[in-house]
Amino acid sequence: SMERASTSAEIRAGSPAGAESEDTTHFTVVDAAGNVVSNTYTLNDSYGSSVVAKGTGILLNNEMDDFAAKPGTPNLYGLIQGERNAVAPKKRPLSAMTPTFVMRKDGTLWFAIGSPGGPTIINTVLQTVVNVVDHDMNIQQAIDAPRVHHQWLPDEIVYEPYGLSADTQRALHARGHKLVDKPRYMGDAQGIMIEEQTGVRLGASDPRNDGASVGY
Repeated sequence: SMERASTSAEIRAGSPAGAESEDTTHFTVVDAAGNVVSNTYTLNDSYGSSVVAKGTGILLNNEMDDFAAKPGTPNLYGLIQGERNAVAPKKRPLSAMTPTFVMRKDGTLWFAIGSPGGPTIINTVLQTVVNVVDHDMNIQQAIDAPRVHHQWLPDEIVYEPYGLSADTQRALHARGHKLVDKPRYMGDAQGIMIEEQTGVRLGASDPRNDGASVGY
C-alpha cells in the first residue's frame, strides 16, 4: 500500500499473467467510417522456425511446411498434398487462412469473419457463413453453433463434443462415413456484422476460447 509501510512478512508472491498463446491469431475490425479489416496471422507451427531475426526479437515462421515437401506424405497438420503444391521458385504454398468479407448485393458489408485453427479454418469460416446466409442466424449464433471438419485425407469426419446427435452419428455411419472417436473443439472465430437498417456493428467472439468483442 502507498498509504502505510508494510512489513516483509506481508509480502506475497505475485500473480503473473498466463502464458502467451502459441497459436495462430485472428481479429476483425470495423471503424466508424466503415473501413474493415479481417486479419489472420500465424507463424504456422508453435514458435515458427524457432529462429529469431537478429536484433528484433521477432520469430520467423515456418510456412515452408505448407508446401508439399514430399507429395503424398502428411505435413505437420496431417494434410496430404500433391505435386502441384511442391516447393518451387516463385510459388506461394497453399494455406488454410480464410479471412472473409461477405457483401450485400449493393456492395456494402454484411459481415466479416475469420478464425485460427490450422486445417479446420476453412470449414470453421464456411460453416459460420452458411449459418448466417442459409440458416438466418445472427453472427454470434453462427459462431456458437457446433462444427464438423473433413479435410479430404485422412478420410474421416471430426466433430465437436455434443455437436452431432446420436441419430445423426448413426445415419452417417450407415452411409459409410468414419467418425473420429475423440471429438474436439475447433476454431476460434471472430466476426462483426453490420445491421442493414441502422449501421450498428454487432461484434461476436467464439466461446471456445478467450477472445472478446469490444466497441468504443
